[in-house]
Parts: sequence; structure tokens; C-alpha cells
Amino acid sequence: MPSTIPKSPFVAGFWAGMPFIAVGFPFSVFFGIVATEAGLSIAQASGFSLVVVAGASQFTALQLMIEDAPVWSVVAAALAVNLRMAMYSASLQPHLGSAPFWHRAFVAYLNYDSSYAISMARYEQNPPLNVREKVRFFIGTVSLMTPLWFLGTFLGAIFGKSILVGIDIDFAMPILFLALVAPMVKTLAHLAAAVTSIIAALLLAFLPSGTGLLVAAALAMIVGAEIERRRGR
Repeated sequence: MPSTIPKSPFVAGFWAGMPFIAVGFPFSVFFGIVATEAGLSIAQASGFSLVVVAGASQFTALQLMIEDAPVWSVVAAALAVNLRMAMYSASLQPHLGSAPFWHRAFVAYLNYDSSYAISMARYEQNPPLNVREKVRFFIGTVSLMTPLWFLGTFLGAIFGKSILVGIDIDFAMPILFLALVAPMVKTLAHLAAAVTSIIAALLLAFLPSGTGLLVAAALAMIVGAEIERRRGR
């Protein structure tokens, strides 16, 4: 890596995660606004973010709650949207599997789209990091975003719609995440998995509660793994 990168893995992770704050913080504020508009109290909205810490599943669950869906449906939908975290965890296991249990538990709580993508990109670069350094880097990526997510929800719940009047941020997270993931597509298996996931996600968009994305992700992993196997890797 370039010499300008800080020697401390935690500090390097901190700076690597900074771009996501520009999008993540407004989203947390927006969640606080929507949650209170849906009837949740400030404490409930803040607790929601504190316990779940996952924007996509939080918005999914909240939408179903607004529609008076059964509790089991709300929980199932939130779990379905967040099942991708299980896939993230599986791919992190070779890197962090030997870390102490409480380290792995902490990483599991902080396993977001951004922290996963940033960390995996770093783990595949040189110079390599040992397990302890990998954990520190991972935590560094969300050391600021996590408290800001909680704070944003709280502020949104208190001040309401006046905070984001006239601002549309729906497009920002996909663009930012795509910019981070695209450079990671380095092999034929990566490319095939990416193309498979795109096509499958579009074809399965009619499925409810984000299940189409889960099926698309599973198909992409199968295709990528099969190509890797056939190439003798």
C-alpha cells in the first residue's frame, strides 16, 4: 500500500470509512424522521437503530409496521434483508476466524455493508495484516459511523422533517457502494458473479421483502465458486 496510509490499522480503517459518513449520517437522520412519523417514540426509534444497526432492514421493518403487518412478517422480512450479513460473515471467517470470541462478536455487531466491503478490499492488498490488525482495521472503519448512526436517528426523531426538506439522498448509497466494490472485480469469477447477481436481481425484483436479492446473491456465489473450481483454484 502507499506509504501515505497510516501505520496504525485502526487509523487506516478510520480514514477508509470516512466517505460513508456523508451518506450514512443523513440516512440515519431520515430513519429517525420516518420512524417518529410512523408513530414510534424517540426512545423506540433510537432503540431500533441501537439494536438493529442496519439501515435496509430497519426501513423494511418500519414500512411493514406502517402497513400494520403481523409481527412475524415484520421480523421475517427484516431477517431476510439482513441474511446477506451471514454471507459476509462466511467470507470474513478465513480472515478473522482465529480472533478471540469477544473480538468476533464485536465485529459481528459492526458488520455493515461499508465495513465489510472496505475491510475485504484491504485484506486482499499488500502488505498483509495479521488477525489482530485485521480486527483493528475493521473496527476503525465504523468507529465514527456507528455513534453517528445512533446520533442521527436521535436528531431525526427530535427535529422531524425540517432537517431534510428538499433533499433526496436515495441515490447516494448505491453509487458510493458501487464505487467501492467495482475495483474489487479482478478475476473472471468475480466478474461472472457480479453479472449473475445483476441479472438475477432484475429478474427476481418481483419477489417480496428483498428475497430476490438473497436468491441473486446465492446464485452469484454458486457461479463464482464453480468458475474458481474449474480453473483449479
